[in-house]
Amino acid sequence: MTVVENVSRWEPRTIHPALRWGLALAAFGAAFAIRYQLEGELPPGFPYVTFFPAVIIGSYFLGTQQGVAIAVASGLSAWYYFIPPLQSFSVNSASIIAMLFYAFIAGISISLIYLGRRTMRALDLERKANARLAEQRHLMFQELQHRVSNNLATVSGLLKLQRRMVTDDAAGVALEDSVRRIDLVARIMRNLHDPSGQTVDMARFLADTGRDLVESSGAATRVGLTVDALPLSVGPDVSMPLGLIAAELVVNTLEHAFPGGRTGKIIVHLAAGQDAGRALLRIVDNGQGLPDNFDIEKTRSLGLSIARQFAKQLGGTLAMERRPEGGTEARLEFCY
Repeated sequence: MTVVENVSRWEPRTIHPALRWGLALAAFGAAFAIRYQLEGELPPGFPYVTFFPAVIIGSYFLGTQQGVAIAVASGLSAWYYFIPPLQSFSVNSASIIAMLFYAFIAGISISLIYLGRRTMRALDLERKANARLAEQRHLMFQELQHRVSNNLATVSGLLKLQRRMVTDDAAGVALEDSVRRIDLVARIMRNLHDPSGQTVDMARFLADTGRDLVESSGAATRVGLTVDALPLSVGPDVSMPLGLIAAELVVNTLEHAFPGGRTGKIIVHLAAGQDAGRALLRIVDNGQGLPDNFDIEKTRSLGLSIARQFAKQLGGTLAMERRPEGGTEARLEFCY
């Protein structure tokens, strides 16, 4: 905290009352002594020149009561010692004008300081209340994420148990796909639960998720996966659909690009797009390539249909095409 901030938040109540009154007396005494020494050196019409700073400083640093006391003592002493006729409380037009002027300036100064201090107290209380509310919301949000992640894990466990009792191959594959998608959502939720922030590092996420997908498919010994991604931190509105799209594309590649134990490699690229605020996700493989007349808009694959819908949610489009040198390239340019 800077010196200016410390001064702006100064509270006279931090000083013992006896000490405040002692300092107020000292301030008045110093102002009076300086004014007394300057008598004869100042031109006529400056009876309060040294008292105004004492009133202002005393009001701010010592309190309103001390400021008023300094102002009253200063006004009376100036009237008696420095306003003709000297050493007298005589009333004339000159003394009345001088006293009214002094009372007006001193009163305005003390009032402004008092109102300013009240405003600062109110702002400080509001700031503390907002900080407490923000902390409560943060804790509630983290608790909600934690509970959602636990619930997703429970659902995933139930589906895995159900898969063991299913004999139909198609139903088993559907259950496995559901478990995989739920586990992926749970992984993103755990990343969001990280106290370091409510964002996901997509480069690390793609690397970790891609490795897990290859290992869980049983293709780790014959299919290599490389992730080349720029550091991109995004919030849940982007990380959730983007993570699901990337996972669907990698799984689709593992299922269809390398049949019959074929070996190969998958490369995941994440780079900046052509326009600001956009990025490009590319998933390239050297597998057998897409079938003839493939149209991603007409495919009946549930995974690719889900990926297409999430691409629209990100304000982008998903395209897949056969590479001239062999294999397939999927491209997603999206907003983040």
